[in-house]
Amino acid sequence: MNDSNIQEALGIEIYKNQIDYKIVDTFETDDFTRHLIEYLGSEDDKISAFLFIPKSKIIGAILVSHQHNGERHFGKSEVAGIVGDPFQWFCPELAKQGIVSIAPDSICFEDRRTNKQGIKPDENPENDWLQHYNEMCYRLLNGKLLMKKVVEDSSIALSILLQQEGLKKEAVGMLGHSYGGNTVLFHSPFDDRIKYACSSGAVCSYKAKFENNTGIEMAEVIPHFAEKYDIDDLLKLIYPREILIVSATKDKYSHDANEVYLSLIESTEAKVKDSYIFKEFEGEHSLDKARFDCIVGWFVEKFSPK
Repeated sequence: MNDSNIQEALGIEIYKNQIDYKIVDTFETDDFTRHLIEYLGSEDDKISAFLFIPKSKIIGAILVSHQHNGERHFGKSEVAGIVGDPFQWFCPELAKQGIVSIAPDSICFEDRRTNKQGIKPDENPENDWLQHYNEMCYRLLNGKLLMKKVVEDSSIALSILLQQEGLKKEAVGMLGHSYGGNTVLFHSPFDDRIKYACSSGAVCSYKAKFENNTGIEMAEVIPHFAEKYDIDDLLKLIYPREILIVSATKDKYSHDANEVYLSLIESTEAKVKDSYIFKEFEGEHSLDKARFDCIVGWFVEKFSPK
């Protein structure tokens, strides 16, 4: 199998061209400059993102994909450290370590909601859910996929990240937890600009989800995908690049991450095994300090001069 099989099935185009964007606002701290930027997505729709530029020596760059957590009013602002769970505040911590990052809103989140933008929840919670549901359904009815839109927009954000000065192409990564981890799983296999990936709380086979009655995230609703492929098929396409798989013992959304990892190790040549790193922690789905520190530390180790 090669990446063209799955990528063609999903209809995904990876955008690697120069992307025009504008800076809307700038915020300064002692550690970083945070730009709020706007640009166009794959359907010429407006996307907002935070771009973090460290004030220390730059050692790498990471595309940070936000989680879901049933809070569609939190997108880029949570991983930017403005709202939400402190163990989601990746961008400020990465900046302190000398890592440039970009954190875009995924479709249906924060400023990309139809009825209400920003970090305030809609007065009618059903509005956000319904928009997300419709974005999936309308595409399926037209023979397209929500995952296609999610990944293509993600690739545009990566292009903007790589346009920043002082970056090394071999020190580029992508990370995400939960929904963000799903985005990593479906983006990084098809984009060789991503040298190091981390998917947290998301590596779980479709088979295990079916058997355990686990909910399927809307972008993962891909007709006929599970008939031919599963998550391990995506992960196999990472080689010779590297991916850190993070899971927790009581996390239903990474229910069989260990089994998926072992199947990769057992079915590949010895030299391939180094591409897959698995870390399991005690705990629930939500991130904690141990996992947060592990993820940040892994990237710092990979990007630091040897």
